[in-house]
Amino acid sequence: MGNPLVRLRDVSKQYNALRPLRLQQLELNEGQSIALLGFDATAAEVLVSVITGATLPDAGTVDIAGVPTSSIQTSSEWLKFLEQFGLLSERSVLVDQLTVEQNLALPFTMELEELAIGVRTQVRQLAEEVGLNIADLSVSAAQLTEPMRLRLRLGRALALNPRILLAEHPNAMLSADDTPAFAADLSRIISARRLSALVFTADSTFASAVAGDVLTLQPASGALKRADGWRRWFS
Repeated sequence: MGNPLVRLRDVSKQYNALRPLRLQQLELNEGQSIALLGFDATAAEVLVSVITGATLPDAGTVDIAGVPTSSIQTSSEWLKFLEQFGLLSERSVLVDQLTVEQNLALPFTMELEELAIGVRTQVRQLAEEVGLNIADLSVSAAQLTEPMRLRLRLGRALALNPRILLAEHPNAMLSADDTPAFAADLSRIISARRLSALVFTADSTFASAVAGDVLTLQPASGALKRADGWRRWFS
């Protein structure tokens, strides 16, 4: 296991819920994948915002690759800081009027009418990696099924080669039939890219399929419990 990339200690954050988000301790190492159970969509969004420095916790410390988020002073510093993250989320905007190819090209260029050869090559490699076919590239994003939209968002999240992938309930809109194939592809990509990944989900089966470690939040205390510990308790 590599060096720690994400470290949270005694974090709390008030938001529109009965209690604040509490997290006693979370550590994500280089090349480690962790699935987090017990966070609803809003709590996951709040924690992602805390990790990426979009907001500061009310208490506690957040350290990313040796940099405390509290030390970020300017918007330019924050934008540079964000480069290490890839976000897979329904909050990631797709432009429905553009084709799949153009949506995948957006992280690389704003010249979308006639893509440069180098950009088109990058886009096609990215599409293949996330399970989109060449024929899909000319389809408008508005015409995509939910599984294909998810794969397009994954491509966008990976485009700039992040070190850390943050996935907010990626399987929430998938059917039971579509989930295993996406889980297998996500696990393959995390491993092949040697990403550090935090995957929020409400599905323990999906969690085990995509991550090496599965932790469940105890919301009252903020402790994270290992899922395998619960399995041993009830076995």
